Amino acid sequence: MTISVKKMTTLGILSSLAVLLMFYIRFPIIPAASYLMYEPADVPVVFGAFMFGPVAGLIVTFVVSFIQAITVNAAEGWVGFIMHFIATGTLAVVAGSIYKKIPTIKGAVFALVAGSLSMAAIMIPANLIFTVHFFGVPHDVVVKSIWPIIIPFNLIKASVNSTLAVLVYKSIGRLIHRYAAI
Repeated sequence: MTISVKKMTTLGILSSLAVLLMFYIRFPIIPAASYLMYEPADVPVVFGAFMFGPVAGLIVTFVVSFIQAITVNAAEGWVGFIMHFIATGTLAVVAGSIYKKIPTIKGAVFALVAGSLSMAAIMIPANLIFTVHFFGVPHDVVVKSIWPIIIPFNLIKASVNSTLAVLVYKSIGRLIHRYAAI
């Protein structure tokens, strides 16, 4: 697989933007789980997936997840890296795959709704596996947190980021279409 300098540069810029958003805009959104932080870093990831496809979205996700794991979430280490990669990677792959087939504003909205729902769904088993086995949280505690914490957090995070992506998309949609041809 060859990658053009322009594409590589664009993915680097999107990764950098996502990292900056992750560092400077972070806050808890569920009081009962203040360790779960909202950040708008998924917005540039979505643009990478929209511009160049789901694999590009995964590349940006990998870079951001890695930097997050060694900096702001260093205490969570590789487990936090994997969980972030699973969550954001699911959003990027689902949204990027659908948008590739339907590259319109309606397609973008549909892609992001599907990606948001997929992200929330995949994080249920991810939390049951990783939170229980690697963070040592009892299984029954994780099960009890699925509806009041895990699902709402992931739906809110994905929905806010998807809404931001659509709002920005409306202003730079032509640019995305032009770069998608690279």
